[in-house]
Amino acid sequence: MPSSAVISDREFVPPPYGRRIILSSVSSDSHTWNLVYLQLLLEELGHEVHNLGACVPDDLVLRECRGHRPDLVVISSVNGHGFLDGRRLITRLRREPDLVQLPVVIGGKLGTDGAAGGAHGPALRAAGFTAVFEGDATIEEFRAYLRRAPAPAQGRPTAVAPSGPHALAVAAV
Repeated sequence: MPSSAVISDREFVPPPYGRRIILSSVSSDSHTWNLVYLQLLLEELGHEVHNLGACVPDDLVLRECRGHRPDLVVISSVNGHGFLDGRRLITRLRREPDLVQLPVVIGGKLGTDGAAGGAHGPALRAAGFTAVFEGDATIEEFRAYLRRAPAPAQGRPTAVAPSGPHALAVAAV
């Protein structure tokens, strides 16, 4: 028996909680490995991900939120400027009447001041982030958040399985 099998697009059924997600870094963060990791994780969980990449200007995040109408925005920071850049971004986003209710989370290295983990969370939540993952927060806490978050609005499509050469390969059990 082969050690892995390929599942075609027709066989893949995304879980009912699949969301349309915009993934981005903050404007000053040029790191991409975190975004690739998060995109793969989110897609594995059945979510549709639009990855904006690194060094994304605030205006572009707002424009993409309007264009893609996501169920969730995930902001990741590795360079330690997540607190400053993230606070500015969420403040701008929450000023927009059509985006004020949009769930937006942030995580990663959020400060450069050497503060203990969790030090920036209260201020970022007060500024408008739905959830903050920092310090000792693990990827499992983020996954738990995704399981608890409200399902996408009715009538919205869930994630679409990869197609063509990007079909899912899964290990046989």
